[in-house]
Amino acid sequence: MDTNKNETDESTQKVQKKRALWRRKKKSEVKKEDPNNQNVKQNDKNATDNTDGENVVRNIAKRRKRTNIPPSPIGGNESWQKALQNAIDANKKSHQDRLDSFKKIENNSHKIRITPLGGLGEIGGNIMVVETNTSAIIIDAGMSFPDNDMPGVDILVPDFSYLRSIKNKIAGILITHAHEDHIGAIPYLFKEMQLPLYATPMPLGMISNKLEEHGLKSARSLFRPVEKRKIYKIGEFEVEWIHITHSIVDSSALIIKTKAGTIIHTGDFKIDHTPIDGYPTDLHRLAHYGEEGVLCLLSDSTNSHKEGFTRSESSVGKTFDAIFSKAKGRVIMSTFSSNIHRVYQAICHGLNHGRKVCVIGRSMERNIFTAIELGYITLDKSIFIDAHEVSKYSDNEVLIVTTGSQGETMAALYRMATDEHRHIKIKPTDQIIISAKAIPGNEGSVSTVLNFLLKSGASVAYQDFSEIHVSGHAAQEEQKLMLRLVKPKFFLPVHGEFNHIVKHKETAIECGIQPKNILLMEDGDQIELCCSYVKKLKTVKVGKIFIDNQINKQIEHDVVMDRQQLADSGVVMIIAQIDKKEKKLISKPKVVSYGLVADKNDKEFSKEMEEVLVQFLSNAKKDVIENRGVLESEVRQVVRKHIFRNLKKYPTIVPTIFIM
Repeated sequence: MDTNKNETDESTQKVQKKRALWRRKKKSEVKKEDPNNQNVKQNDKNATDNTDGENVVRNIAKRRKRTNIPPSPIGGNESWQKALQNAIDANKKSHQDRLDSFKKIENNSHKIRITPLGGLGEIGGNIMVVETNTSAIIIDAGMSFPDNDMPGVDILVPDFSYLRSIKNKIAGILITHAHEDHIGAIPYLFKEMQLPLYATPMPLGMISNKLEEHGLKSARSLFRPVEKRKIYKIGEFEVEWIHITHSIVDSSALIIKTKAGTIIHTGDFKIDHTPIDGYPTDLHRLAHYGEEGVLCLLSDSTNSHKEGFTRSESSVGKTFDAIFSKAKGRVIMSTFSSNIHRVYQAICHGLNHGRKVCVIGRSMERNIFTAIELGYITLDKSIFIDAHEVSKYSDNEVLIVTTGSQGETMAALYRMATDEHRHIKIKPTDQIIISAKAIPGNEGSVSTVLNFLLKSGASVAYQDFSEIHVSGHAAQEEQKLMLRLVKPKFFLPVHGEFNHIVKHKETAIECGIQPKNILLMEDGDQIELCCSYVKKLKTVKVGKIFIDNQINKQIEHDVVMDRQQLADSGVVMIIAQIDKKEKKLISKPKVVSYGLVADKNDKEFSKEMEEVLVQFLSNAKKDVIENRGVLESEVRQVVRKHIFRNLKKYPTIVPTIFIM
């Protein structure tokens, strides 16, 4: 028995050793095939404690079931791994194909040139030319605001020199939306050249008002109303308007199909999912073109430094409701006259609180009634009262909607604040709402108006004090969404100062656009684009035309330069009689200065100028004395140099010399 037992023990030990050896071998094989699948390894290892093939398979199945691992649809490990790898490779290719949809663009030799004439390196003044060798289109034609060192200038419009040089091949002007920085220059352009104008109804309605002001009503015959999602043949281009949300109704992005490939221009935009009119951005159409393959995207960079999302226009309504419910006196709301949905919200809340509506400001009144006539908003005209009727109603029954949110000195709000308005004076019981953000450069003017309003004792709701304004431009997350939907090969950030487009470039790189495929433009840069490259060709002439908005006429450049000179250094006028034989003054010269020395020092300054003239005449040559034009020029230079040595200023010198 003992002998048999020992033999059995030895036999058992041999079997156990074989099992252990087999387990180690199996473990090694599993590691090589799938080192990461720890659950399968452990379960398969435990299952091998059972001998015989059938028991092993049965045990593996049981343990897979207990650990919720589905049975492999493929027989052996080798087949399973191969199928898995094939699926991984196929999915990677699928991802890459959808991200690189621009590769669907057929290789060709066609080239497109893109030239911004305004709107880059600045806020406003947007105008851009897209052209081939034989055809061109203009995208927008906007105005901008002057700097503080441009006295007497109301607005700036782009220099049209380049447009004159390609006038014969321009097929039309395409408008994205009706903000002043996109349509404000059209009347001035139409005074030089009248071209077919393609736009949706609201922009055309507002442009019509502008042309009427400039005596260009006949130019309406060039209007070409467009329907969104419909393709129009314009020159060598096929163009489609796509609905997009912004801070004005009826805004559009442009799909421009060229022989080189599809170009998308977003215009100004944000992604508002709850817009006032219920028409969100047409993301589906953008995605459709993104899938087809987009050669180049030009996208709004204005809010590129702002993280997250821009709030919906509808969010302002809650603030309006809170303000109206607390207001005991009149409510006076000022915003951009083109911000129809903002005005519409204010009017609706005013009506809900039993108020009549008084609209003050020519542009505000025209835009509201244009929107009503075209059906973009629905308001009964009986709710409106004239400015002279305001006094007939109790203060808590009146809402005044007006212009002047940018502190313009001729706008209604400014005149109300300074007691210069004929019908409306600010009262301490008034609730003022300034529902707009100061355009860069206008901060000082807005601050001035705020100070006047606060000194009057009125309550003021402004962006710095309350949530009364939301931007109409996309923040970073919306910019990313646009980039991901469109998936362009090339990217040209537009609209804004240089720091804005640099930041937009960084966002685009995060979204997978190759840095070499992004080009940062400035006004005047002419960009050549084809399916294989984008590059700068040359720089064309650009600049600004100064406009006096009171007479709707251009101010010549030298006039503005003279004003700047006068503002900086003042003026000196000298009237003198000279005896040419004796080379001396006949009498004391009359010297008048402005902006150079204090009034109390006028006599001393006049005596100083007399001494300068005496010294100059004693050394002057005979031919200089006898020629009045040459003499005045020499006097100008001598006086100018003397003043600079003493006062470090170069005033304008105006000599009037009489030679006796």
